[in-house]
Amino acid sequence: MAFDKDAIIESLKEASISDLNDLVKAIEEEFDVSAAAPVAVAGGAGDAGAEAKDSFDVELTEIGQEKVKVIKAVKDITGLGLKDSKALVDGAPSVVKEGVSQADADDMKAKLEEVGATVTLK
Repeated sequence: MAFDKDAIIESLKEASISDLNDLVKAIEEEFDVSAAAPVAVAGGAGDAGAEAKDSFDVELTEIGQEKVKVIKAVKDITGLGLKDSKALVDGAPSVVKEGVSQADADDMKAKLEEVGATVTLK
């Protein structure tokens, strides 16, 4: 017997909500699974949900009062030239680094916040 997903989908379109609910319960029992979607809990600054992640994007949200110091910090963090670092800072909110570890992201955030910038880890 061949698996015909299109026929199954058509059957589901015609089913009532009650029938679909019964189907979900039966599938959960038969295969010992849960249809509940995992829910991420948002913390004060996103740190609670961030602990489950293994890579982060460091976003410069606001540059603050010390623009020159922020540009220097971005230049040190990214390895970009002065002109490119300035453009990145001027374009805030902008991503400074993508796909970094939590330790590196926290370090970058601390360096930028030290010079007055506002940073978000995503």
